[in-house]
Amino acid sequence: MRAVEAAGAAPGSRLLIYGPGTIGLLAALIAQSDGIEVHLVGRSTGSVAFARSIGLVDAWTVDAVPDQPYDAVIDCTYGLDVPARALSLVEPGGRVVLIGLSGAPSLVDTRDLVLADVTAVGILSGSPGLAHTIEHYADGRVDPRPLVAGTFPLSEVGAALAGSTIPGVGPGPKIHIDPRL
Repeated sequence: MRAVEAAGAAPGSRLLIYGPGTIGLLAALIAQSDGIEVHLVGRSTGSVAFARSIGLVDAWTVDAVPDQPYDAVIDCTYGLDVPARALSLVEPGGRVVLIGLSGAPSLVDTRDLVLADVTAVGILSGSPGLAHTIEHYADGRVDPRPLVAGTFPLSEVGAALAGSTIPGVGPGPKIHIDPRL
């Protein structure tokens, strides 16, 4: 929620989100529910297919991103190259929101930032956007349930985290652990 709000995208504007993990998918669903044209970028065809299966039809692999203007770009990845790529894709006067962190410093040429009059925003915590997110869930604008691959008892956490094949697991990027099971 905070990333979408920081992007400053209005209904009808075009938002590009890098990263079809849980945070990127939720940001995309929230933005789409607010009337924003959302494009999502993932590295694997499987993650792109999953995004499309939950209604994010403009989902692309990295090599297939349409060459078109974006009013804002959100980076939800740990990709070292993504912040600079985001800056190259956003329209002058637009915004780049960075919520992913790579393991090494990401380099952005500040001349590109200044000459395009782009605002870069870093978001670390989602807690301040929690109430607004819950409103989106409660009124049905966003349904986060398809993102949960499965619910597991504590006894199966190791296998679930290791990626073992467990019956009943769906394609979503998240697992739910229920200690009551």
